[in-house]
Amino acid sequence: MSDPSESNPLHLRLQEFLKRNLETGSGFVPQTEQPSPGDVHADAVKENPFEFKLTPRQVKEHLDRFVIKQDEAKKVLAITVCDHYHHVQAATQGNATPNYIKQNVLVMGPTGVGKTYLVKCLAELIGVPMVRADATKFTETGYVGGDVEDLVRDLVTQAEGDKEIAQYGIIYLDEVDKLASASAGMGRDVSGRGVQTNLLKLLEETEVPLRSQTDLQSQLQAAMEFQRRGGKIKKETINTRHILFIVSGAFDKLPEIVKRRISKSEIGFAAASRPERKTEEVLAEATTRDLIDYGMEPEFVGRLPVRVACSELKVDDLFAILKQSEGSLIRQYEESFRAYGIEVMFTDDGLRAMARLAAEEQTGARGLVTVGERILRPFKFELPGSGLRRFVVNEALVLGPEAELRRILSDGKYEERLVMGEIARQFAARFEEKHQLRIEFAPDALETLIDDALRSGRNMREHCAEVFKDFEFGLKLVSKNSGQTSFTVDRGVVEAPDQAISRWVIDSYNKTAG
Repeated sequence: MSDPSESNPLHLRLQEFLKRNLETGSGFVPQTEQPSPGDVHADAVKENPFEFKLTPRQVKEHLDRFVIKQDEAKKVLAITVCDHYHHVQAATQGNATPNYIKQNVLVMGPTGVGKTYLVKCLAELIGVPMVRADATKFTETGYVGGDVEDLVRDLVTQAEGDKEIAQYGIIYLDEVDKLASASAGMGRDVSGRGVQTNLLKLLEETEVPLRSQTDLQSQLQAAMEFQRRGGKIKKETINTRHILFIVSGAFDKLPEIVKRRISKSEIGFAAASRPERKTEEVLAEATTRDLIDYGMEPEFVGRLPVRVACSELKVDDLFAILKQSEGSLIRQYEESFRAYGIEVMFTDDGLRAMARLAAEEQTGARGLVTVGERILRPFKFELPGSGLRRFVVNEALVLGPEAELRRILSDGKYEERLVMGEIARQFAARFEEKHQLRIEFAPDALETLIDDALRSGRNMREHCAEVFKDFEFGLKLVSKNSGQTSFTVDRGVVEAPDQAISRWVIDSYNKTAG
């Protein structure tokens, strides 16, 4: 019986493969109200799976939605993937470059800066199969552990058994720095140098058997085929020439090696006066010799011609991850509390406090998970079933979660106060939209507004309108005199709004006169 794939052209099989991925929701960017690069790409794939219409800039724009910072790494990966797609297109049409050299990529940087997440988000855009794996699970052939050739076989599995589609896929290997050769005298390095040696042939070009000699299931299938064919077994292999490899690692000791090399080449005043550089700047200067000194094999490093370093994440970056990233951790917490019928709201000061605590963990974005779980764990345990329908994560809660939890559970008016605070912020937002003048409430101002509204029996909108009834005229006058457009409202302003407005107006006239 003939193989069905022999009568079904490769481009039609890949078309069916991509169509199934789209129907099941795997890969590509979720649909949004506004067209995005991922949406455009998905439509393009439906029409022609080999026509890659995205530019490197558009690929980077997609990554920007999820990954904060790491602009250089985004650019490198965007260019590499676009070039790979163009090569795939040419190869499947019979126009492949005879002496094509793959742009295998090495991504370096501290833990938790987004190396793996970059590739994960990139996978949403690609139409060819992609495999992600950890280098630490592999050992040299013949020893207990994974075989690097399993990566290629996994690629065939991702391609639903079609090796011709799999041969244009992408393999991502993380923790590759853990493959650095062990020091002399440590015995045979079966999970370091041996694995690098085995990876060499995959990175370049080799034929990989689709059936592993160490896989019992594969051997049983081979035995059954041997009996069915009367002693003849068709040995199937897949060529790795067109498979793109992206590898990454922290290389935590590499900056020291680079600094030593640089310091040797700089002597005297030039060396002493050079300012301390950031880790990513040092890694960007890493040469092949530095990587070899780290413990990587020369031939292995040589097959990774494209190299890029990721930046460390500071407090502002971690805050941006929480607030701006579409893959933010707070989305996960919102969903987990929503499952109990509880709405959780995060304030900017709360997110920034979480970012500061995460930065102290020194594990990059992973520190956000550590901090978030530590803070919100007691709330997940106590609030479900308590009758509380919503709560807010602010700076006070982040810095003292246990005390804030007790206060929330003991305050019968907590939820009402929470809603009233949100109404006050909405009042300020509408005021800014209408008059182009910004009112920022200090925490004590909000508490005073809420207390006064509850005491007077007025609803919050009416109370804000009464307290700030003269603000439109007064703040416009201040703005006209001084150009000031943003005003902080504290407790004193709420308690005596007329006096505050008068003081601001007089001060603005004095500045003009001065």
